[in-house]
Amino acid sequence: MGRTNRKRRSTLANRAIAASAALALGGGGLLAANIYASAGEGKNSTQNAQTTAAGVATIKCPDVGQQLTDVPKGARAGVDKELAKLDQQVTEAYKRLADTRQAQAGDSSYVNNAILSPLKSKRTATIDRIGNNIQRSGGKAPQQQDQLAECEGVPADQPAAGEGQGGDGQDQGQDNGQDQGQDQGDGQDQGQDQGDGQDQGNGGQDGNGPVAADFQDITQVQPTGGAKGVGPNGLPANGDSGSTGTFTTNCGTNENENRNSDNVIVAPGVSNGAQHQHDYVGNQDNDAFASDQDLAAADTSCQNQGDKSSYFWPVLRVQDGQDDIDANAPGGGQDGNVGTILQPAEAQLKFVGNQKGDVVAMPTALRIITGDAKSFVNGLANANTNWSCTGFEDRQLTDKYPICPEGSSVVRTTNFQSCWDGQNIDSANHRTHVSFVQADGTCGNGFQAIPQLQVRLVYDVAAPQIQGDQVTNPFAVDSFPDQLHKPITDHNDFINFFDENTMNQVVDCINSGQDCQ
Repeated sequence: MGRTNRKRRSTLANRAIAASAALALGGGGLLAANIYASAGEGKNSTQNAQTTAAGVATIKCPDVGQQLTDVPKGARAGVDKELAKLDQQVTEAYKRLADTRQAQAGDSSYVNNAILSPLKSKRTATIDRIGNNIQRSGGKAPQQQDQLAECEGVPADQPAAGEGQGGDGQDQGQDNGQDQGQDQGDGQDQGQDQGDGQDQGNGGQDGNGPVAADFQDITQVQPTGGAKGVGPNGLPANGDSGSTGTFTTNCGTNENENRNSDNVIVAPGVSNGAQHQHDYVGNQDNDAFASDQDLAAADTSCQNQGDKSSYFWPVLRVQDGQDDIDANAPGGGQDGNVGTILQPAEAQLKFVGNQKGDVVAMPTALRIITGDAKSFVNGLANANTNWSCTGFEDRQLTDKYPICPEGSSVVRTTNFQSCWDGQNIDSANHRTHVSFVQADGTCGNGFQAIPQLQVRLVYDVAAPQIQGDQVTNPFAVDSFPDQLHKPITDHNDFINFFDENTMNQVVDCINSGQDCQ
């Protein structure tokens, strides 16, 4: 599968830093308008209401998909397509937000009346259809549908990343890493309170991020112990007891540029369901329309031909002013994802064991998503990010991109959930069938320990230049337009298609303490 055929993207763009906001969407980018909200204004003043409306940076809506924990299998295909429509509706509203800054500045009710109210009407109809699909298959429609339809504008100086949604229990153990990243990186809030509204300070090449405050000098970060080999709660992923072996599969670095902006896990059958570009290694037939049979019969980039699993993550780009092949395509330039796509210099895929006992084989077609592509507005409940630099991997950032010294490369490390419910290869919200280990290293709720996938990606990319609130040639992960290319939105996906013999080899190596590949 080649680089262009599956790059479907739609763009939008606009990132407001501080209380500045970008103005018009035209050509390939955004013009900036300086619209300031005075820090000294009273919260209830008319003037503050007007400037706050003008300074709305993005749109925050309840993540309906994460609320759907009990969807009959017969309804899931239809429900997933409706959920993708909800994402597209938010994107369209965000584009309108970016396009109407002057109108917002002159009318404090504009955002609510012209953007949020119509969005709610569309979401209400879509959520009704979701409920009808579920009920027709014998399930129960989601509760409090009116609340699920309600969205809000997030002012530029009030990002939403610190607010959790409860999630599925994956936030257990996240607090340690997330708090460290917030403390070291000074949080995402502070970065919003500066800026003069100029193009770069206003958020990258296409106006919707990243901003200078999204970056941190790795040499100024205190050592945290590192993410390599460490679970989400800071404990070793495979300790001195339990299953101590490893299995490494070499699937390349996507040399053949196998990319698309689909997501067959969360939006099967929907073109551009991710609204951002993914790198794929391993399975070569992974797009929105691939069935399990297609995936099982596909070619693989893995050296071990018994591994046809699909490994995919959002691409990393440098916003260098250059047009990549998807500059005018959905999921690329049309969705505010611009600049040169970077191929990883290294892509290490390693499976490790459990601290307390043996692991069992993963079932064929098991799907695991880790991290949250919408965590900037969803909150940290499902966030799972680790950013660092080679030579400094004992220092990890969660809500900042690292600025690496000369000779050092950017590192993205992801440790997946390693407990499985023993029955399902997927779940309605694509999360509750798997979980992270508990604080003592065991699996709770009767779940079984499975090999834990650890992905380590290394990129040779020049450090962006930061001067005040200005950033030159920033790099960032692709994101949904309304997520503003925040580092906290990084995520990773896996679909297991090891053949039975190879999966048994993986389990045997891990349980017997061997290091295999």
